[in-house]
Amino acid sequence: MFKINLKYKSILQNFLIKGFLKNYHLIMIFFMISFVANAQVSVKVDTTKIRIGEQIQYQIFADKDSVNEIFFPKLNLDSLKRIELVEAFDIDSVKNKFFRKYILTSFDSGRYMIPKQSVLINDISYLVDSIFIDVSNITVDTIKQKMYPIKTIKKEPYTFDDYKNYLWWLLGLLLLIAVIVYFIRRKKPTKEEIEEKIPPFDLAKQRLKELDNKNLLQQNRIKLYYVELTDIIRSFIEKDLNIPALESTTDELIETITDFNDSSNLNIPKETVSKLKRLLQEADLVKFAKSKPLLNTTDLHRKDAETIIEKMHPKVEKKEENDGE
Repeated sequence: MFKINLKYKSILQNFLIKGFLKNYHLIMIFFMISFVANAQVSVKVDTTKIRIGEQIQYQIFADKDSVNEIFFPKLNLDSLKRIELVEAFDIDSVKNKFFRKYILTSFDSGRYMIPKQSVLINDISYLVDSIFIDVSNITVDTIKQKMYPIKTIKKEPYTFDDYKNYLWWLLGLLLLIAVIVYFIRRKKPTKEEIEEKIPPFDLAKQRLKELDNKNLLQQNRIKLYYVELTDIIRSFIEKDLNIPALESTTDELIETITDFNDSSNLNIPKETVSKLKRLLQEADLVKFAKSKPLLNTTDLHRKDAETIIEKMHPKVEKKEENDGE
């Protein structure tokens, strides 16, 4: 050990005292800032001991005094990530403090530290104290607790979201089918539309051939045969001569044709009119009186029908030529 000279000892003491007095105000400012910083923010938890799965209310408070702008932290939890954030609430206030509440939990037993959190107030960062949390296991008394068998896996019920993607495909498929059906029906004219485009004389001849191919007489469907045969003749007269024939009785039709023939240039031979009258009257007997003509009679009626159509049609063409002249 060495001894300090009294003279030099006195000089050293004076130097230290003067240095302390000189920097006293700086030291006091440092302690005041430290005190204010600690007083600005604080942290509070409702408990520091929980069991696995239980929750903690973690709250950070900040004084309102002279606060222009404040930002609470996005929590920096324990380094082992055993403490988990469940929910973070919006900033709220109570009396003279701002605060923000966080709900925390843990699913691992042990002692964990929630580190210091930084709160930014007026662009100055303030730290809150760190807190230790103890998480304990849930004790189960296997003697008193009744044991149950392991339950089978249950399937979750299906929801609308499970079928949402299939629904869009189904709607697209239905739309495609609707478009295809629309164009098919649009391009395929009906039988009536097709017949409207065929001249009455040609249509009557075509229908007579179709009637022959049906073989109705061979099937003993005589009534249906005469229904169709007379409809062919009447339709031809109505469309080609513009004489109402479909809704007229036989007598009314013959009377109308006779009147038209006398008052116009139809020039239909009387023999053709008589043949038409006889054919329609005998067809009425088949349709309404259940008469059954002989086979040679039906053949004669078929030939008469074609003759009537041919004899009446040229007269119309001749009339149109005379009108044109």
